Amino acid sequence: MFKKSDFFIILAVMISFIISAYFWFVEKDPQQAIFTAIWIPAIFTFGIYFKLCALMGSRK
Repeated sequence: MFKKSDFFIILAVMISFIISAYFWFVEKDPQQAIFTAIWIPAIFTFGIYFKLCALMGSRK
């Protein structure tokens, strides 16, 4: 069900979340934390796009 690329997408999201939490709680830099947190939906969006491209390509 899950491919190796899916795990890389989830890993990238988890890393982004951890970095964002680090900036928020440890560095006390909310602006940098919010900027890093914005990456999470962007990474998911690229992952969904590439997954759909792969699915559409496999049906032809």
